[in-house]
Amino acid sequence: MSLLKKLFGIEGGEAGTGGSETETMRRITAALEEMEPEKSRFIAAFAATLSRVAHADLDISETETRAMEKIIMERGLLPEEQAILVVQIAKSQSRLFGGTENYVVTREFARMASREQKLALLDCLFAVSAADDQVSLAEDNEIRRIAEEFKLDHSEFIAARAAYRDYLSVLKGRPVDAGDD
Repeated sequence: MSLLKKLFGIEGGEAGTGGSETETMRRITAALEEMEPEKSRFIAAFAATLSRVAHADLDISETETRAMEKIIMERGLLPEEQAILVVQIAKSQSRLFGGTENYVVTREFARMASREQKLALLDCLFAVSAADDQVSLAEDNEIRRIAEEFKLDHSEFIAARAAYRDYLSVLKGRPVDAGDD
């Protein structure tokens, strides 16, 4: 059974969801079975979206990993052990299937989440990206795509982005100007 089917209830036919599970994946998903199915799907989509942005520059640093774990513990109200497992699943899936599952996962999160939860995730995406003291152009662009997939207004994206202005690689070394966004 694929991770998407296990956590999101998505049947086959989606690219990148086939294949057999490893023993590690079975143990990780078994640890999450204790949660309500709707909560586990929400947290899985949340974590997968965090990982999508962390992996946008093709590298998920240890600093970004720790930031994701902290966010999952705080926002998902999970103990550290479960947060680590959730992040490891998300990172593994992102590295293996990234582009093929990104839209499906984001669409699922958008379906489940309120506007406030989408905005909160947007802030968390920037926080993970900035964890290593720089939001790369690839990460910034990926967050913009996610905001569009969530059907958030451009002004909401800009407001979230403004809080991380000092970390934006495209603005590093440039003087602050009211016209920069």
